Amino acid sequence: MRQIMKIFICLCLIILLPGTGLAANLQDKVVEHTFKNGLKLLMVERHTSPTVSAWIRFKVGSVHERSDERGVAHLLEHMLFKGTKTLGTRDYSREAPILRKIEKTAQLMLAEEAKGSDGDIGKLERLRTELASLEKQAGKYIIKDEFFDLYSRNGGTGYNAFTSRDGTAYMISLPSNKLELWAAIESDRMKNPVLREFYTERSVVMEERRRSYDAELSAKLWEEFVAAAYNTHPYGQPTIGWTSDIKQLSRTKAESFLRRYYAPQNAVIAVVGDIKTDEVIRLVGRYFGDIPPGTPVPVIADTEEKQQGERRVEIIGDAEPELVIGFHKPAIRSDDDYVFDLINGILNNGRSSRLYRALVLEKQLATQVSVFDAPGTIYPNLFVLYAAPRSPHTAEEVEKALLAELERLKYEPVSDRELKRILNQLEYQEARQMGTNGGLARNLTEYEVTALTWRYLTTYKEKLARVTPSDIQRVAQKYFIRENRIVGTLVTKKEGGVL
Repeated sequence: MRQIMKIFICLCLIILLPGTGLAANLQDKVVEHTFKNGLKLLMVERHTSPTVSAWIRFKVGSVHERSDERGVAHLLEHMLFKGTKTLGTRDYSREAPILRKIEKTAQLMLAEEAKGSDGDIGKLERLRTELASLEKQAGKYIIKDEFFDLYSRNGGTGYNAFTSRDGTAYMISLPSNKLELWAAIESDRMKNPVLREFYTERSVVMEERRRSYDAELSAKLWEEFVAAAYNTHPYGQPTIGWTSDIKQLSRTKAESFLRRYYAPQNAVIAVVGDIKTDEVIRLVGRYFGDIPPGTPVPVIADTEEKQQGERRVEIIGDAEPELVIGFHKPAIRSDDDYVFDLINGILNNGRSSRLYRALVLEKQLATQVSVFDAPGTIYPNLFVLYAAPRSPHTAEEVEKALLAELERLKYEPVSDRELKRILNQLEYQEARQMGTNGGLARNLTEYEVTALTWRYLTTYKEKLARVTPSDIQRVAQKYFIRENRIVGTLVTKKEGGVL
């Protein structure tokens, strides 16, 4: 399960290390256009190869779910690959009546399941059998993976999607002369989505939940750790949803959520590559311009109360020990967030970083150590340190060593030379990320959503360079304190069940 943690850390680094040298030139390169329905389009011309990358990012994530909708954003990410009234079906006019029967039967089944031990077991079994029969009938009209096949036959690569707390994104790279195909497919998906195979896919997600979260102690530790950090704010809820959340989701609920939020005024499109911006504006306007704007996603008013003492989470099981330490910190646009980015670099940027040298190379307390922000970006989040202790060393030993490095930041000023080295490393990393069409499209949509403007990229290096050693000491002293700390530990269950 450590591999999942590695993937998560890498994704966080890609997202959370904003633009530096390359981004400074974006001010003159990005062309921005907003349509009457609120859809925002960002474009950059790059004529180095006849290819283009297109990202659509919706400002809709699991943070926007009500308590009876948890898990719906992630499930919708799956469902929006299923097709539309014209794609993914052999005959929608015949399929639609069966889909209506499926939902009617499913609603009766959910109502009976909600009764728990008071439910009629025989009735429930009949409804489940009827639902399976109807889904089999509907399956005769389904064309599997038609989106994927269309893109593949036309040179598309990297077709994918993801859901986070803050948003949902769909991306593709393809030959630039196939951009109209992309516009036709994606506008149809926004206009006419059909949530076919909903309950089948819901079962797939429940299995994903069981296999990748409930059965993986490392993932379980992470979920419990985040949940312990948030008593009020929905960042504490897992994006995939808890098992009980997923089980009560219906197609009716999903369609309601979809109609409200997956719409132009909650969407940002970035198109980067071998394009002419005026042609792209006309193309996107022709395909997307007549879509109703939708309902703006709500601002999350819930605020987390100041933590009054250390919180600890422990998971016991048959796995190697792991340690997660987190501290509450401000959101992306806060002045202190820039300081945290530098602290991250000091502690975590490569083999020469402080934590790697101290814990992995010199003391050999851990096999790996990482630092990242989580679980979201738009709202106040967590500064997280993760470590895997090296046998025979314990999580307690590693925890002491990590906290000692944080104490150094409080009272030992970082040298100008070290700060310069970190700034150079961040600039190099960002140049690599944004050197590709897909990387730039990703960053433009990411910061348009999380920082409220892609121009955050153009001022980032300047603001980061203003951070002083005294700023680092001030932030470390303010935030790296016991009463602001959450600690999660994965403890190995010893033979005989005795710890």
